[in-house]
Amino acid sequence: MKEIRAACLMLLMLLPSDVLKAQTDSLPEHLPEIKYHLTARPWRPLAIPPDTYLDKIEGVCRFTARHQDARGAVIDPFLKREHQYATPYFAYAVGTLVESGRARDLLTNGIRAMDHATESFAGGKAAIPDRHGEFFIAPLVGATKLYARHVPAGTMEKWRVRMRKQVAEVIAGNTNNWETYPMKGEWMRAGLGLVSRDAAVSFIENAWTSRQRKRIADTRWNLYHDRSSDPDTLNVEAVGRGNLLALVNLGYDGPSSAAVREAVERGTKATLLLQDPSGQAPTNGRTDDHVWVDVGYQLAFEVMAERAFKRGDVRLAGQYRRAAMLAFKNIERWRRTDELWGGSYYITKNHFDPSLRLGYQAASQYSNYNGSLMYHLAEAYHARRATIREQPTPTEIGGYALTTDAEFASAVANAGGMQMQVNTRGDIKPGTGGDYWTALGAVRFGRVDWDTRLGPSDGIRKGDSGLGVSFAPTFLEDGKWVRLASVPDRYQGKFSVQFAHPLLVRCAIDYYPINNHTGPSFRNEFVITPDGILSSVTRTSGAESWGVTWPLLENDGAALDFVVSASGRIARTAYPNESDEQNFIALDSGAMMMSEASLRSTYGDLRPIRVTSSGTANRTFIYPRSSTDPAAERVRDGFQITAGGFSSVLGRIDGNLYVGRTSAGGVGSGVDLDGDGQMDVKFNSACGFVLQLRGGRVAAIEADRPVTVRIGRRTYRLSAHVPRILARE
Repeated sequence: MKEIRAACLMLLMLLPSDVLKAQTDSLPEHLPEIKYHLTARPWRPLAIPPDTYLDKIEGVCRFTARHQDARGAVIDPFLKREHQYATPYFAYAVGTLVESGRARDLLTNGIRAMDHATESFAGGKAAIPDRHGEFFIAPLVGATKLYARHVPAGTMEKWRVRMRKQVAEVIAGNTNNWETYPMKGEWMRAGLGLVSRDAAVSFIENAWTSRQRKRIADTRWNLYHDRSSDPDTLNVEAVGRGNLLALVNLGYDGPSSAAVREAVERGTKATLLLQDPSGQAPTNGRTDDHVWVDVGYQLAFEVMAERAFKRGDVRLAGQYRRAAMLAFKNIERWRRTDELWGGSYYITKNHFDPSLRLGYQAASQYSNYNGSLMYHLAEAYHARRATIREQPTPTEIGGYALTTDAEFASAVANAGGMQMQVNTRGDIKPGTGGDYWTALGAVRFGRVDWDTRLGPSDGIRKGDSGLGVSFAPTFLEDGKWVRLASVPDRYQGKFSVQFAHPLLVRCAIDYYPINNHTGPSFRNEFVITPDGILSSVTRTSGAESWGVTWPLLENDGAALDFVVSASGRIARTAYPNESDEQNFIALDSGAMMMSEASLRSTYGDLRPIRVTSSGTANRTFIYPRSSTDPAAERVRDGFQITAGGFSSVLGRIDGNLYVGRTSAGGVGSGVDLDGDGQMDVKFNSACGFVLQLRGGRVAAIEADRPVTVRIGRRTYRLSAHVPRILARE
């Protein structure tokens, strides 16, 4: 039966995409596992030493220490008062530094923070800032261990006595992600003898069986559902899942321990596919585009790296370690170096004055979210113990399209490290910050070894005007142009994937009116390659005048270098003095381009570029370019749509095969690398395969099944998903 099923799948994969108007929404079938190893582009380890984590923690701690009052409380520089959990998080981070032999001069600051935070804890929920007792338990217990060698026994005993307060007298009782904090914290208190083990287990089991299990264990990919926005938040998701993962990693062995472990481990494996190629967490939902969320991803990946390594899964451990380093490296883009704020981080992913609260939710403040960053980064430092060899992550390999469940209403697709995130629904209720959290349409384009901020990294719908912008169709109605991101109450999309391979993904979004609304329908087909994305939009019903919107990032607190060339059919943006640039290229010779008023998103000002075409299809090539890549004008001038796909100076698509500058492959029985009509690589049977190329020659090869391959005059036997490095032979 396995052989028959495999043969049927192969036949389906070999069918042309127009036959497969597929309505499956995720491929390959073994997700969230990615079986391929080879990357489309040259890959190198990041090799970030763990002490680098301490460098960044110390920077935030030294900034925060300047905002500590005589009581030991951390005072928010904007609110001018203590806010939420900034003080215990600071205490934990300072304890981490001191216990690691760093920043001894901050020890008194840390002790004062512990004194104040434990006193607040002993006073119960009314004494805790903003009634955030849930967030106090774990950092205070963890910090107690860190300070044990650095304070007198009497001080330690005082803290322990204060921390025996009954959990019901401390917590506010919210049942979303908030409840996962005391689940983790109570198990930690039991380990320190501050509460009984039976009491801790009882609290955890009641929370899990009554409320938390249905938020994660019963969901499609075991992603955590906070249900605090609609669509649900892919950012707060990291919090609930991360706390439950910490509970498991701390050795929780209550009756539901196996169920919790299975859910959080599978969910964290799925997030390897959601992380963008530069290390960012996915966008969307409440608290999206907040820098500390990326550190939450980093922490979960560090924990899972160690767990996989202990089980002997060296490859998965290496992927998690690499993903953690990507997350860590990416936050450097929002670290401040100016004199008064140096060492701290912008709260959301831009460089505007934080007093503007761009992209903030109501709870977003400078002290608490810099606190979250330093606390979770300190936890990540403690989690990282084994020396683990980095491995390419799924987001660097590609070959998948994954649709979240309907509550999240989002999908990611990735070929060779070129990733796209799309939303099939948009918010119709503004968030607490005034704007809508989630915009309908394609909102993120990213690529490995490239600055994904330019992508752009998110779309936007404004709360005051209701206007939105994303990469999506636009149409003329009653004399006004309507962007789909502006009308999520009228429109939704349906995502489907027709083909998924590490070098080539074909997928589509069908947009249509909902809730008895009228209007045109559209189909946006995407061909994703390691070099860029071919977008083809067609109108499937209604509207005589229609087009496509390109979202162009033009200012993120400082002006970018951007050009909109109607005659050249290219819109380009880049950071000053940086080599990376994003290019949107209109492929239809008669395309018309019109700039519209910009909208301020979390990442910065997005300029909507309306592109119309006289043809039946409106085609764009989305081209993230680095300094070693051909100019966008060369790509435009040489771009040809062919019967089997397309070709350009970057590479070519022929059916289910891709040939590029550094890689080639797909599904078939062979491939012509040099375009002379002759097969340069021949297999004894059809298979999925990836070739790494160096100077036009095959340097490495991987197939998805046991096959024999002939390259030039040599023949090789390949095992399934075991790369063969030919450059050494």
